Amino acid sequence: MAGSVYKIIELVGTSDVSWEEAAKSAVETASESIKDLRVAEITKLDFTVENGKVVSYRARVNISFKYHKGD
Repeated sequence: MAGSVYKIIELVGTSDVSWEEAAKSAVETASESIKDLRVAEITKLDFTVENGKVVSYRARVNISFKYHKGD
């Protein structure tokens, strides 16, 4: 019996609201063009600051999806 194979890609999602929204944005955008998404892992969180204020959040996300021959 053969096991499954998964491919992992790294994405960065951004949001003006929160890290959670940034990660969600990365996953939802990826799901528009990649099938069989399985697991998302947040690997890094950061944000940008302007004039002493947080202006945007970024989430670096590793996303795995089932590998199909020909992909």
